[in-house]
Parts: sequence; structure tokens; C-alpha cells
Amino acid sequence: MPSPRRQFFLWMAVAAVVFVLDVVSKQIVLASSLAESPVRVLPFFRLVLVENTGAAFGLLADSGLAARLFLIFVSVAVFAGLTLHLWFSRPPRREALGCALVLGGAAGNLSDRVVRGKVADFLDFHIREWHWPAFNIADSAIAVGAALLVACILFQSKPKML
Repeated sequence: MPSPRRQFFLWMAVAAVVFVLDVVSKQIVLASSLAESPVRVLPFFRLVLVENTGAAFGLLADSGLAARLFLIFVSVAVFAGLTLHLWFSRPPRREALGCALVLGGAAGNLSDRVVRGKVADFLDFHIREWHWPAFNIADSAIAVGAALLVACILFQSKPKML
């Protein structure tokens, strides 16, 4: 079993991979012409550029600088909290993976907010006229990581009573 320090750096490497995949995919999308002409990949899936100034699903969009600073603060706080949790708590593998996915996704969206003032979303799933709000790799990592963390909380083994 790797040392606690190695485990920490392993999970930070997972977060870094998510971050790099997110940043590179957004750069490719921003350099493309998806804003003018979305690309249908499957009957229920398109690539399209949507610039989101708010949080998930456009919450707080068009709320100005105060909302942007709030979202940056929340992202930094989540990043710091999860990093400290991984360093000091040495959580089990599933929980650590959940933390790493959220960390990488939070860093990806934080980077967009700080550098561009908005987040690039480009994955668009739909059924006929119903569309799930567009999202990106960072959003996907955050959702999967949060689901893992919730599952860890709900299904953790309880201490045995004497």
C-alpha cells in the first residue's frame, strides 16, 4: 500500500488530469466554429458552444461582478477544503476518487471564470425539443465526484456497537 503522501499525490494527479482534459477540450471548442454552427454527433447529442457566466445550469447568470467573485470564492474554498481533507483524513479509495474528481472539475471551471469571466459549456444532450443544459468535462467530473461522495456517506459502514 502506498504511503499517505504518495496517495495524496496520486489523487492530486487524478485531479490534474481532469483539469487538463477540461482546459484542452475548452480550448479546442473555443477555437472551433461551434458557436455559429453546432455539430450533431448523434440524434440526441450535439457539440455546441454556450458561454455560462453563472453557476451550474446558468444559476446566477447575468448577476454581475459580485456573483462572479462569489463563485470564484466558493470554488477556491471547495478546492482548499477537499485538498486539506485528502491530505489530513486519508479517506478510503472511493471517497478520495470523488474528492479528486470534484477538485479537478472545480479547478477547470475556476480557471475559466478567472481568465475569461465565463465558463465554456459544449456538451448538449437532448430528446426532441427537451434539452439538458449544456455542460463540459469539469461539470461531468464534479457531478460524478459528488455522486461518489454522497454514496460514500450513505453507504459507509457503521461502527459496531458493543
